[in-house]
Amino acid sequence: MKHLNLQDSTHDRRNFLKKAGLGVAGLASFQAESLANSRHSTSQSKKVELAIATITCDGFGDENFVKAFEIIPQLPFKNVEFNCWYGRNLTPSGISSIKERCDQNGLRPICVQGSSFGAEGNIVKDVAHKLWLMEAAKKLGCRRVKCTGSGRGKAGGTEAVVEIVRELAPAAEEMDVLLLLENHANNNIEFIEDYERIFEETDSSHVGICMDNAHFNGSNVELMEVVDTFHEKILHIDIKDTERMGIHKVVNFGEGVTDNDGVIQKMLDYGYEGYLLVEMAPPLNQDTLVADLTRAYRLFEKYQK
Repeated sequence: MKHLNLQDSTHDRRNFLKKAGLGVAGLASFQAESLANSRHSTSQSKKVELAIATITCDGFGDENFVKAFEIIPQLPFKNVEFNCWYGRNLTPSGISSIKERCDQNGLRPICVQGSSFGAEGNIVKDVAHKLWLMEAAKKLGCRRVKCTGSGRGKAGGTEAVVEIVRELAPAAEEMDVLLLLENHANNNIEFIEDYERIFEETDSSHVGICMDNAHFNGSNVELMEVVDTFHEKILHIDIKDTERMGIHKVVNFGEGVTDNDGVIQKMLDYGYEGYLLVEMAPPLNQDTLVADLTRAYRLFEKYQK
């Protein structure tokens, strides 16, 4: 087995970043902004914290987070995941706007969710997009980037995800950013076998799973089997409730079949540290949204520690 010394390893990572268009100057800025080294760490001293996704307020439209910044300050949540799916969200001015509005409202960005992994034939654009998401996260003061896959069998299928993640892993380690792969029903990242295929090619402390409990139910995947198989790789947990097995249709907590409490407790037994993210999307009822999301916080606040 070949052993690389530290100098060789650093040289290889720098070469990767140069090829990706970041260069040594970019590398230095990432190192200067480096956050805690723990792969699970939350923003504060607590090991487990609640968070909320902007999609719970904005839905899937390009709202520039106006609704999110109107509603979330009315809630007990302080940790926010930003669903940056539109161009203006990721421009330098867009990122600065998110940060400024968070500062004004006493909110903490904890994760940037971008659009899906996937490419037909040429992965360069997708690799570059995910690298920019990582930099956006760093500029916002967080270290998590979350993406799911494209529709099942589309945009190169799971094989494209495997190739893209393999290219991104060294940069994620160098930048100390967690790359979170979220499962979705009817998606290239959907089943236990999909994750097994990805992790066969990339075994990195900075690449892991965002476990979306309701989407696993929507794909008829048993939640406890996911936990038992991948508990060491689960770095982020999305909590919402789906109407029934085999269908992903979000309902208020307690009205569906998703055993969020069971997943959380079992993950805590395995030593989970990280965020529990409320992601009730699209918003169920604008008239009761503040009350519904406040109730969601109260249901799960017992797990913060």
